[in-house]
Amino acid sequence: MTVLQGIGMTSERTRARMIERLREQGIKDERVLNAMAAVPRHVFVSAALAHRAYEDTALPLILGQTISQPYVVARMIELLLAGRETLGKTLEVGAGCGYQAAVLGTMSKQVFAVERLAPLLAQARDNLRTAKLSHVRLKHADGMEGLPEASPFDSIIVSAAAPSVPQALLRQLAPGGRLILPVGTIDQSLCLLERTDDGFVETRFDPVRFVPLLPGVR
Repeated sequence: MTVLQGIGMTSERTRARMIERLREQGIKDERVLNAMAAVPRHVFVSAALAHRAYEDTALPLILGQTISQPYVVARMIELLLAGRETLGKTLEVGAGCGYQAAVLGTMSKQVFAVERLAPLLAQARDNLRTAKLSHVRLKHADGMEGLPEASPFDSIIVSAAAPSVPQALLRQLAPGGRLILPVGTIDQSLCLLERTDDGFVETRFDPVRFVPLLPGVR
């Protein structure tokens, strides 16, 4: 057996344990669990951290960024999907290393992801290519502005915390569309907004900890 084969077999076992842990933590949507099982998380972290890829923890990336813990990724997507047949046309704000975009890409044929940090975006492109998800469209852009040229979106997921909901993202939601993001500075919580005929309905969920959503590009 080669070293690479050994790593592959280990990752399969640890990925299966990750899915069982997500079930125990309350993730019930089989579509989400199947998507999480389909994406090799170890591809999206550094080689030095690959042995920790399937732990339920955020892990460091370059430039002070992090890859979100598996439970938070699954929880946010499950909330977006609840009561709906599909995510539809999806925007991710804060692509990071590309992991969450990859999970979304297994569930939707139209996924757009923006990242403000060019070196991180380059890593995301390489990682998604390795994961064979070339249909996920990436752009170097200010996430606070969304991606107006590709809007409206049925689902928007934000992977960084904003002190308040960016109005530009609300404007890019399709009727019936949903936006989920962490809101807050010191104390953060998941916030789900749904666009209805009468305006936006907001629901708050779990406390979380994310890096801040910052303006501009680098």
